This record gives sequence, structure tokens and C-alpha cells, in this order.
Amino acid sequence: MTAAATRPTSPLQPKPRLAFVGAGAIGGYVGAHLFRAGFDVTLIDPWPAHVEAIRHDGLAFSGTVGEYTIPVPALHIHEAQQVASKRPVDIAFVCTKLYDTAWAASLAGSCLAPGGYVVTMQNCLVEELVAGIVGADRTIGCIASTLSAEAHRPGGIVRTRQPGGSAYTIFRAGELHGRMTPRLAALVAMLGQVDSARATSNLWGERWSKLVANTMTTALSASTGMTLKSIVAGAATRAIMVRLADEAIRIGQALGYALEPIRTLEARSWLDAAAGDDTARRAVDAAFDHELERMTDLGYSGMAQDIRKGRRTENDFMNGYVARRGRESGLPAPTHEALATLIGRIERGEATMDPGNLDALVAMTR
Repeated sequence: MTAAATRPTSPLQPKPRLAFVGAGAIGGYVGAHLFRAGFDVTLIDPWPAHVEAIRHDGLAFSGTVGEYTIPVPALHIHEAQQVASKRPVDIAFVCTKLYDTAWAASLAGSCLAPGGYVVTMQNCLVEELVAGIVGADRTIGCIASTLSAEAHRPGGIVRTRQPGGSAYTIFRAGELHGRMTPRLAALVAMLGQVDSARATSNLWGERWSKLVANTMTTALSASTGMTLKSIVAGAATRAIMVRLADEAIRIGQALGYALEPIRTLEARSWLDAAAGDDTARRAVDAAFDHELERMTDLGYSGMAQDIRKGRRTENDFMNGYVARRGRESGLPAPTHEALATLIGRIERGEATMDPGNLDALVAMTR
């Protein structure tokens, strides 16, 4: 299917112009597929080799979606003023690493046309920061759940899980105030052309629930070098994941978030499983087994990918963030603390990514 073959059916008229600040695994995947669906898309990215490869050969995709290339337009960061001055956009997506959120939001906001808005498509709870930069009325949050992709080389993205389709909702978008709006409906219709999407009136609960799910695997993969599939499949790692869920859920509830299902299970199931309830543990194991059906042996967490590439991780915004909010709330999170500490040591070169770290984690969190 070529870019000219399909025109968008989104209720936004005329056809919206889109920019993606951050064209890595998530931004590149979503932006290129919206371009393929007929939308006017520009990718903006700070990785020079990536931008040049896209310009020269297009953005190549592989993995669970097959192999094909999409010739989506791409700009270097220093060229982004072309968007702001010549062709401002209706929607700017922020898809950078969490530590780059502030400058990316500023850049995204500068690219907006009158009436335009920014969509946060990252992990953790970033909407208040973005809203403080571009304005709450120009901010919509969007969770991309288990899209599971990796920018494994310049100009190349591999998707490592099966698309969600009718079985699992990948995109959950919501207004900060929780009301349903025409622009939210239009955004969901647009994202639905990439994978399954829905609107939510509980953005903050969705955000914390996604954080719980992320922190159950991302640092485990990064500290051990294990694939996400092997982590979800293993008995020892499952036990650690349950403890991580228990700690993060309790903190989220103490903070007042109305949690959504986590890895398809209600929060209560994870708490009961952590407390030793056999029925709940069987339900957890069944959920893990079901999750394995969409996974391949190619997937590593984003944090593991960063360590392999010698890049800064999002540790401070993931397990480190949960541990910090736990300390503020008077609720200990020793498993998150242990993982955050270990990832910090690996980043500083004091430890290495190694499967043997799993034994140490088991001992540290007993």
C-alpha cells in the first residue's frame, strides 16, 4: 500500500498536518504508518544517521509486521524551524526519551498552527510537564501499550510483538480534564489506522497502570540481558514481577489513582497474588501465559536497548520514580529500589548486564 493509495477517514478536516518529535521505535513506527495511511507527516529526530538513512532509503520495517519500507519525510533537529515557519502542524507528537521531554515539548509547541495541540506518546506521567510548557488546553496524553518496537539500526525499526488488533488495545488517549471531546475522537480514529485505539476518561489512572506494567519488566530485562519473553515466561522472574506490581499498585492507590487493568488483570489480583493467594496466582500465571502468545524472541526492553547502545536509560523515570514516590508516600518499595540501584550501577560501569544478576535480585528482594 502506498502513501497515495489510501486517504484518511479521520473526522479532522482538512487533513491534519502531523509532526513527530522523536522518530525512534515509537515515533518512527506510528508516524510512518500514518504517512502510509495518507496523512501529511514529518518526522524530526536528533539521531543524524537515522534521519539520513530515512531520507535516502525510507524507513524500513521488519518483525511481526513483515518487511516493507515507507518513504516518510524526515528532518534533523536543526531543520525543525522549517516546520514552525513554513508549514506549522495541527498535531505534534512527543515521542522522545523521558529525560528529553522538556526540550521536545518546547520544540513541538513551536511547530503548532493556531488551534493545534501536542500529544504525549511516552511512558511515565509527563503530561503536567508538557502542559506547563505548551498549555493544558493544547495537551493530550496517549499511552502506547505493548507496541513493542526497536530502532535497531539507522533507518530500521523491528516490531517484536504481534499487533493488538481486536485482541488488545494498543493506544489509549485522553484529555487531561477527563472529558470526551471532538478532537479526542478524531485522534483516536486516526490512531486506529495504525493499530487498535480507544479514548479514555481516566488518563491518569491509565498512566500509572502502564507505569506498573513497564516497571515489571523493563529493568529486569536491562539488568539481566534477558528478552522480555524469557522474563514473562520464567518462574523466578514472574515472582519478582508480582512483587514489583504489588509495590507500585499500592503506591498508585495511595496517590489516588483509579487504576485500570494491568496486563489484563485488575489491581486486586496482583495484590492477592503477592499476598500468597493461590487462586490469584493462578490467574496471574494464566495472564502471563496469554501474554506470551503475542511475544517473540526478539524483544528487549527499551532500557535494555539503551544499555546495549551505551545510552542513558530512563531509570529515574521508571523503577526509580516508583521508589521515589513510595518514599514520599511512606510506602516502601524495596524491589523497585533494588532494581533502580542496580541499573544505576550498570550505567556508571560499576556492574554489567548479566543473567547472573537475577540471583542477586532474588536474594535482595526476599
